Amino acid sequence: MTDTRRRVKVYTLNEDRQWDDRGTGHVSSGYVERLKGMSLLVRAESDGSLLLESKINPNTAYQKQQDTLIVWSEAENYDLALSFQEKAGCDEIWEKICQVQGKDPSVDITQDLVDESEEERFDDMSSPGLELPSCELSRLEEIAELVASSLPSPLRREKLALALENEGYIKKLLELFHVCEDLENIEGLHHLYEIIKGIFLLNRTALFEVMFSEECIMDVIGCLEYDPALSQPRKHREFLTKTAKFKEVIPISDPELKQKIHQTYRVQYIQDMVLPTPSVFEENMLSTLHSFIFFNKVEIVGMLQEDEKFLTDLFAQLTDEATDEEKRQELVNFLKEFCAFSQTLQPQNRDAFFKTLSNMGILPALEVILGMDDTQVRSAATDIFSYLVEYNPSMVREFVMQEAQQNDDDILLINLIIEHMICDTDPELGGAVQLMGLLRTLVDPENMLATANKTEKTEFLGFFYKHCMHVLTAPLLANTTEDKPSKDDFQTAQLLALVLELLTFCVEHHTYHIKNYIINKDILRRVLVLMASKHAFLALCALRFKRKIIGLKDEFYNRYIMKSFLFEPVVKAFLNNGSRYNLMNSAIIEMFEFIRVEDIKSLTAHVIENYWKALEDVDYVQTFKGLKLRFEQQRERQDNPKLDSMRSILRNHRYRRDARTLEDEEEMWFNADEDDIEDGEAVVSPSDKAKNDDDIMDPISKFMERKKCMLNKWARKNKGFLTLGLFFIS
Repeated sequence: MTDTRRRVKVYTLNEDRQWDDRGTGHVSSGYVERLKGMSLLVRAESDGSLLLESKINPNTAYQKQQDTLIVWSEAENYDLALSFQEKAGCDEIWEKICQVQGKDPSVDITQDLVDESEEERFDDMSSPGLELPSCELSRLEEIAELVASSLPSPLRREKLALALENEGYIKKLLELFHVCEDLENIEGLHHLYEIIKGIFLLNRTALFEVMFSEECIMDVIGCLEYDPALSQPRKHREFLTKTAKFKEVIPISDPELKQKIHQTYRVQYIQDMVLPTPSVFEENMLSTLHSFIFFNKVEIVGMLQEDEKFLTDLFAQLTDEATDEEKRQELVNFLKEFCAFSQTLQPQNRDAFFKTLSNMGILPALEVILGMDDTQVRSAATDIFSYLVEYNPSMVREFVMQEAQQNDDDILLINLIIEHMICDTDPELGGAVQLMGLLRTLVDPENMLATANKTEKTEFLGFFYKHCMHVLTAPLLANTTEDKPSKDDFQTAQLLALVLELLTFCVEHHTYHIKNYIINKDILRRVLVLMASKHAFLALCALRFKRKIIGLKDEFYNRYIMKSFLFEPVVKAFLNNGSRYNLMNSAIIEMFEFIRVEDIKSLTAHVIENYWKALEDVDYVQTFKGLKLRFEQQRERQDNPKLDSMRSILRNHRYRRDARTLEDEEEMWFNADEDDIEDGEAVVSPSDKAKNDDDIMDPISKFMERKKCMLNKWARKNKGFLTLGLFFIS
């Protein structure tokens, strides 16, 4: 089926109360034998697969919203929506649903949403309709009380909503609003605030369509200015009409699109700024308002995305040198907002959205924009770049590698990003922090593996270390030419801490490339110069960088550390820290403790041979004495290889039994004194025998003889139980 009237998108509501797009297809209705009833069927337009098969249940509440939406719940916490391309198709399916349920197609909801108590059902039968008071100034208090009393009951909310729809009541209320303002009737304005707020909580699309129409929306906002809890009314209308100005940076020829943009901005403003923060109870009663905004944004992005002339003009003016700075700033801000709207799209639609922008040349355009002097323009361009990187880093990597074949390193997009990070003028480096996060995403092998094959990882990391790493490390190398940092002000320290954070990430995730870079460029020695910084956080960043390297237990790194005596800055910082028990003290001790526990022999020997005199008096922890013991044991093994071999054999001949009691008793035998052996069971001491024979029994024989003796003793006490044990020592 290719009829555009029946073309729909299928949405489901997720746990975060956001709509997930399940695909685009064509809807039909018909009898399904398996479901035993009339059903809605949606088949994907791409391959004809079944996207939706839903029986039209006689008791399900279906809602028709915005003329092109049908929403219902299949089960608890599982909401569905069909968004039609054309109103006519929505009307046809709605008539079919109403026909099955025996309802009049003029209604916008087919069933009560929540079951009522028996008393409420009886009240409903006795008074099938709700009669509203006449819309007069003198009865505003009565109307406000009626709205407030109806909100707790879903059934009464439904009746109230129908009455408001059928009688054109909202427009009459807004007429009274003008009268109250003209008369400065504050009490009446307070009642109107409560009434309009209550109408929002009715959660009814048909009412929203009236309230958000061009004719009514500003008056609705006006009513919500007069909150009784405030001493003075807000000035939302003044802001929207005088401060917030809509600028068509590129002329929009479609009046429907223009109206949709105005409406969405104002409704979003109502949700975010005008309505009071909803309670948990009220949050669920505003779900239709959230959906209204969501589907409006989806429509706006779709309509703009399909307008090729609009996008072509946009990018042409962005990159045109003749475009004045104010105009360019407006264009960039529009593109930023356009990308922000795209976040409402589902992944498959967002993918198509960014492919469209890529085809239009968004990355070359950003490169031009980022090279401009205007900080606001660059900031907006950075936000746009973040949308691209976070959604599709592979697309950005592919662009910069292709670019490197044609341009010098200085004008590569990724190097522009690094330079902006280094040159951030913000005292808190807010922009630099954002850019560092984007760089980390680009060099993260994990998302390379997830989005592309191994070739991307190999090629991109090779490209990055050849063309970009020298730009990233430039401020570090420039500031560490002496024994202490050349510049040690707070902002420089913050920047170097960011650089170190990214380098530490590379050590953990890049292995081969970063190892070659660190050793060939002597990076670790330069980093450890920062241990002398007056800023503790920077010194700790430098220490963390070295700790990450040591944690790899890589002998290439270890030999580099020993050859350059790179423990010296750490030991010096430890001694300068004195007796202070702080993070620096703990972090340094933890690094040496790691070397001891992991028994990194080369580093253990290097530390003891070169720094033991400086560390031997530290006795409040056993770390350094433990390192010395490790070193001595290591030297003892080197001097006496036979002893080391014997210890290894003893470990390999450990006698293990499955039963825990046998293990415990065995420990008791080996701990027992010879005096505990009964008379007549004395063992001839191997040493005594050696004295008599002028011979020396080796330690393994001593061990085996003593064990056999103990086992014989135990066997006599536990007859018939030691066959397996004797077999192992025989």
